[in-house]
Amino acid sequence: MTKCSVLIIEDEKNIQTFMGKMLKRHEYRVLYANTGTQGLEVIRSQCPDIILLDLGLPDMNGDDLIREVRTWSSTPIIVISARTAEREKVLALDLGADDYITKPFGTSELLARIRASLRHSNRLRTDSTLYIRPYKHKGMTLDFSKRSLKVNNEDVHLTPIEYKIVAYLAQNSGKVITYSSILSNVWGPYADGDNKILRVNMANIRRKIEDDPAQPKYIFTEVGVGYRMAEDEEK
Repeated sequence: MTKCSVLIIEDEKNIQTFMGKMLKRHEYRVLYANTGTQGLEVIRSQCPDIILLDLGLPDMNGDDLIREVRTWSSTPIIVISARTAEREKVLALDLGADDYITKPFGTSELLARIRASLRHSNRLRTDSTLYIRPYKHKGMTLDFSKRSLKVNNEDVHLTPIEYKIVAYLAQNSGKVITYSSILSNVWGPYADGDNKILRVNMANIRRKIEDDPAQPKYIFTEVGVGYRMAEDEEK
Protein backbone atom coordinates (compact mmCIF):
# COMPACT_ATOMS: atom_id res chain seq x y z
CA MET A 1 0.00 0.00 0.00
CA THR A 2 1.42 3.39 -0.98
CA LYS A 3 1.98 5.81 1.85
CA CYS A 4 -0.16 8.93 2.04
CA SER A 5 1.91 12.06 1.47
CA VAL A 6 1.56 15.03 3.82
CA LEU A 7 2.88 18.49 2.95
CA ILE A 8 3.79 20.63 5.97
CA ILE A 9 3.85 24.35 5.11
CA GLU A 10 5.39 25.84 8.24
CA ASP A 11 8.27 28.30 8.75
CA GLU A 12 9.00 27.41 12.39
CA LYS A 13 11.68 24.72 12.11
CA ASN A 14 11.05 23.09 15.51
CA ILE A 15 7.32 22.64 14.81
CA GLN A 16 8.07 21.39 11.28
CA THR A 17 10.56 18.84 12.63
CA PHE A 18 8.23 17.70 15.43
CA MET A 19 5.30 17.14 13.04
CA GLY A 20 7.52 15.49 10.42
CA LYS A 21 8.98 12.95 12.87
CA MET A 22 5.56 12.14 14.30
CA LEU A 23 3.99 11.63 10.85
CA LYS A 24 6.88 9.44 9.63
CA ARG A 25 6.46 7.29 12.75
CA HIS A 26 2.86 6.75 11.64
CA GLU A 27 3.85 5.71 8.11
CA TYR A 28 3.15 8.97 6.28
CA ARG A 29 5.46 10.30 3.56
CA VAL A 30 6.37 13.86 4.53
CA LEU A 31 7.07 16.87 2.28
CA TYR A 32 8.14 20.27 3.60
CA ALA A 33 7.81 23.92 2.59
CA ASN A 34 9.02 26.95 4.56
CA THR A 35 7.03 29.59 2.64
CA GLY A 36 3.71 29.91 0.86
CA THR A 37 5.39 30.21 -2.55
CA GLN A 38 7.40 27.06 -1.94
CA GLY A 39 4.23 25.35 -0.70
CA LEU A 40 2.33 26.18 -3.90
CA GLU A 41 5.21 24.79 -5.99
CA VAL A 42 5.23 21.51 -4.02
CA ILE A 43 1.42 21.20 -4.26
CA ARG A 44 1.59 21.61 -8.05
CA SER A 45 4.58 19.31 -8.60
CA GLN A 46 4.03 16.60 -5.94
CA CYS A 47 0.21 16.57 -5.54
CA PRO A 48 0.28 15.68 -1.80
CA ASP A 49 -2.68 13.79 -0.32
CA ILE A 50 -3.15 16.36 2.45
CA ILE A 51 -1.74 19.78 3.40
CA LEU A 52 -0.96 21.02 6.93
CA LEU A 53 -0.82 24.80 6.70
CA ASP A 54 0.42 27.44 9.13
CA LEU A 55 -1.42 30.73 8.49
CA GLY A 56 1.44 33.01 9.55
CA LEU A 57 3.92 32.49 6.72
CA PRO A 58 6.81 34.88 6.00
CA ASP A 59 5.79 35.67 2.41
CA MET A 60 1.99 35.46 2.35
CA ASN A 61 -1.09 35.02 4.47
CA GLY A 62 -2.20 31.40 4.69
CA ASP A 63 -5.74 32.47 3.77
CA ASP A 64 -4.46 33.64 0.37
CA LEU A 65 -2.81 30.26 -0.16
CA ILE A 66 -6.10 28.46 0.63
CA ARG A 67 -7.95 30.76 -1.77
CA GLU A 68 -5.39 30.08 -4.52
CA VAL A 69 -5.26 26.28 -4.04
CA ARG A 70 -9.05 26.00 -4.04
CA THR A 71 -9.21 27.43 -7.57
CA TRP A 72 -7.59 24.24 -8.92
CA SER A 73 -7.39 21.55 -6.23
CA SER A 74 -9.65 19.89 -3.65
CA THR A 75 -6.73 18.42 -1.66
CA PRO A 76 -7.65 18.50 2.05
CA ILE A 77 -6.10 21.43 3.95
CA ILE A 78 -5.81 21.43 7.74
CA VAL A 79 -4.89 24.82 9.13
CA ILE A 80 -2.51 24.72 12.09
CA SER A 81 -2.16 28.09 13.70
CA ALA A 82 -1.40 29.97 16.90
CA ARG A 83 -4.20 32.40 16.03
CA THR A 84 -7.20 31.66 18.20
CA ALA A 85 -9.67 34.35 17.04
CA GLU A 86 -12.96 32.79 16.02
CA ARG A 87 -13.33 34.99 12.92
CA GLU A 88 -9.95 33.74 11.63
CA LYS A 89 -11.00 30.10 12.01
CA VAL A 90 -14.32 30.81 10.30
CA LEU A 91 -12.61 32.67 7.43
CA ALA A 92 -10.09 29.86 6.80
CA LEU A 93 -12.84 27.20 6.85
CA ASP A 94 -15.19 29.21 4.64
CA LEU A 95 -12.37 29.79 2.13
CA GLY A 96 -12.05 26.02 1.78
CA ALA A 97 -9.85 24.67 4.59
CA ASP A 98 -11.12 21.29 5.79
CA ASP A 99 -10.23 21.68 9.44
CA TYR A 100 -8.46 23.93 11.94
CA ILE A 101 -6.20 23.05 14.86
CA THR A 102 -4.90 25.63 17.31
CA LYS A 103 -1.32 25.41 18.63
CA PRO A 104 -0.34 23.81 20.93
CA PHE A 105 -2.04 20.55 19.94
CA GLY A 106 -1.76 16.88 20.87
CA THR A 107 -0.35 14.21 18.56
CA SER A 108 -3.46 12.02 18.75
CA GLU A 109 -5.72 14.98 17.96
CA LEU A 110 -3.72 15.88 14.84
CA LEU A 111 -3.65 12.25 13.62
CA ALA A 112 -7.41 11.92 14.13
CA ARG A 113 -8.08 15.11 12.14
CA ILE A 114 -5.77 13.93 9.34
CA ARG A 115 -7.58 10.57 9.17
CA ALA A 116 -10.99 12.25 9.07
CA SER A 117 -9.99 14.67 6.30
CA LEU A 118 -8.30 11.96 4.21
CA ARG A 119 -11.23 9.63 4.56
CA HIS A 120 -13.67 12.30 3.51
CA SER A 121 -11.62 13.34 0.47
CA ASN A 122 -11.16 9.72 -0.63
CA ARG A 123 -14.90 9.13 -0.45
CA LEU A 124 -15.57 12.19 -2.59
CA ARG A 125 -12.98 11.10 -5.13
CA THR A 126 -14.06 7.51 -5.45
CA ASP A 127 -17.79 8.21 -5.39
CA SER A 128 -18.02 5.34 -2.92
CA THR A 129 -20.96 4.22 -0.83
CA LEU A 130 -20.47 6.94 1.79
CA TYR A 131 -24.05 8.11 1.66
CA ILE A 132 -25.41 4.55 1.51
CA ARG A 133 -23.40 3.01 4.35
CA PRO A 134 -24.80 4.20 7.70
CA TYR A 135 -22.91 6.52 10.05
CA LYS A 136 -22.22 4.85 13.40
CA HIS A 137 -20.85 6.14 16.69
CA LYS A 138 -21.38 4.90 20.28
CA GLY A 139 -24.89 3.52 19.89
CA MET A 140 -26.02 6.03 17.27
CA THR A 141 -26.80 4.82 13.74
CA LEU A 142 -27.84 7.18 10.95
CA ASP A 143 -29.07 5.33 7.88
CA PHE A 144 -28.86 7.69 4.89
CA SER A 145 -30.80 5.44 2.53
CA LYS A 146 -33.74 5.08 4.97
CA ARG A 147 -33.36 8.61 6.38
CA SER A 148 -33.66 7.06 9.84
CA LEU A 149 -31.81 7.70 13.09
CA LYS A 150 -31.51 5.27 15.99
CA VAL A 151 -29.85 5.82 19.35
CA ASN A 152 -29.29 2.64 21.38
CA ASN A 153 -31.64 0.79 18.98
CA GLU A 154 -34.50 3.23 19.60
CA ASP A 155 -35.93 5.26 16.73
CA VAL A 156 -35.45 9.02 17.06
CA HIS A 157 -37.94 11.19 15.22
CA LEU A 158 -36.31 14.19 13.55
CA THR A 159 -38.07 16.94 11.62
CA PRO A 160 -36.92 17.29 7.97
CA ILE A 161 -34.71 20.27 8.90
CA GLU A 162 -33.20 18.45 11.90
CA TYR A 163 -32.47 15.42 9.70
CA LYS A 164 -30.72 17.62 7.11
CA ILE A 165 -28.50 19.15 9.80
CA VAL A 166 -27.56 15.79 11.36
CA ALA A 167 -26.98 14.15 7.95
CA TYR A 168 -24.73 16.99 6.76
CA LEU A 169 -22.64 16.83 9.95
CA ALA A 170 -22.48 13.00 9.76
CA GLN A 171 -21.31 13.12 6.14
CA ASN A 172 -18.47 15.35 7.37
CA SER A 173 -17.92 13.54 10.68
CA GLY A 174 -14.75 14.40 12.55
CA LYS A 175 -14.48 17.80 10.85
CA VAL A 176 -15.61 21.19 12.11
CA ILE A 177 -18.36 22.66 9.91
CA THR A 178 -18.99 26.41 10.12
CA TYR A 179 -22.37 27.89 10.96
CA SER A 180 -22.60 29.56 7.53
CA SER A 181 -21.79 26.29 5.74
CA ILE A 182 -24.59 24.49 7.61
CA LEU A 183 -27.05 27.36 7.03
CA SER A 184 -26.42 27.44 3.26
CA ASN A 185 -26.46 23.62 2.96
CA VAL A 186 -29.71 23.20 4.91
CA TRP A 187 -31.67 26.39 4.19
CA GLY A 188 -30.11 27.23 0.79
CA PRO A 189 -27.69 29.87 -0.50
CA TYR A 190 -30.00 32.75 0.43
CA ALA A 191 -30.34 31.67 4.04
CA ASP A 192 -30.40 34.42 6.63
CA GLY A 193 -26.95 34.66 8.22
CA ASP A 194 -28.52 34.65 11.70
CA ASN A 195 -27.39 31.58 13.67
CA LYS A 196 -30.44 31.72 15.95
CA ILE A 197 -32.54 29.33 13.83
CA LEU A 198 -29.62 26.89 13.73
CA ARG A 199 -29.05 27.11 17.50
CA VAL A 200 -32.77 26.44 18.17
CA ASN A 201 -32.73 23.38 15.90
CA MET A 202 -29.47 22.13 17.45
CA ALA A 203 -30.95 22.45 20.96
CA ASN A 204 -33.92 20.32 19.82
CA ILE A 205 -31.62 17.74 18.17
CA ARG A 206 -29.50 17.44 21.30
CA ARG A 207 -32.58 16.96 23.48
CA LYS A 208 -33.53 14.03 21.26
CA ILE A 209 -30.13 12.30 20.88
CA GLU A 210 -27.94 13.19 23.87
CA ASP A 211 -28.22 11.68 27.38
CA ASP A 212 -27.07 15.05 28.71
CA PRO A 213 -27.37 17.91 26.17
CA ALA A 214 -24.96 19.99 28.29
CA GLN A 215 -22.28 17.25 27.92
CA PRO A 216 -22.77 16.07 24.32
CA LYS A 217 -21.11 12.91 23.03
CA TYR A 218 -22.32 13.07 19.42
CA ILE A 219 -22.35 16.70 18.24
CA PHE A 220 -19.81 19.12 19.72
CA THR A 221 -19.87 22.91 19.59
CA GLU A 222 -16.75 24.71 18.33
CA VAL A 223 -17.54 28.02 20.07
CA GLY A 224 -18.05 30.88 17.65
CA VAL A 225 -17.15 28.67 14.67
CA GLY A 226 -19.60 25.81 14.14
CA TYR A 227 -20.24 22.16 15.02
CA ARG A 228 -18.32 18.90 14.78
CA MET A 229 -19.92 15.45 14.70
CA ALA A 230 -18.06 12.66 16.51
CA GLU A 231 -15.95 10.65 14.06
CA ASP A 232 -17.64 7.77 12.26
CA GLU A 233 -16.48 4.52 13.90
CA GLU A 234 -16.39 2.59 10.62
CA LYS A 235 -12.94 3.03 9.15
